[in-house]
Amino acid sequence: MIKRALISVSDKKGVVDFARELAGMGIEILSTGGTAKSLRDAGVPVIEVSDYTGFPEMLDGRLKTLHPKIHGGLLSRRSNPKDMEDIRKHGINTIDMVVVNLYPFEATISKPNVTFAEAIENIDIGGPTMLRAASKNFQDVAVIVDPGDYAEILAEMKASKGELSKEIKLNLAKKVFAHTARYDTLIADYLKKATEKK
Repeated sequence: MIKRALISVSDKKGVVDFARELAGMGIEILSTGGTAKSLRDAGVPVIEVSDYTGFPEMLDGRLKTLHPKIHGGLLSRRSNPKDMEDIRKHGINTIDMVVVNLYPFEATISKPNVTFAEAIENIDIGGPTMLRAASKNFQDVAVIVDPGDYAEILAEMKASKGELSKEIKLNLAKKVFAHTARYDTLIADYLKKATEKK
């Protein structure tokens, strides 16, 4: 059963309506920065990740979600008693859904006259880390990287009393690993070309 979702997106298309539907199902929503503001402004109840972890966002937003209370909640195997004891002992709650899309690196480097420093700042760290952690634990965590999947996910959850099948979760995880692999390739190619010019 999905009880808690973490939502942190650069592409906010459809996210407010999606989050509102989740909240209507009784799902607790954790969020960060601009996403949390968008949800709150739309009247969707949200808990800031910094309030949840007890640790403030810092380094100009570079450090937000890299925290054991986030990754313990994503990586803990619900069927593993030792995992569940570990997170209970450290006051960590499970996170059952991650809705993340990444800093727009490709769009940034496509802009004319983009600086190297600007490109570097648009390399997402926390996003891919959460996506990969959730995807590794796909049996227990649904991970959504594509706003185009929101409607199908909601339809499935409504039909299945708030749950998603393991098959759907695996398909979502496959999509994520393809997405993060492409993202890393774009970064590697950009850095290679940028250093060759010097």
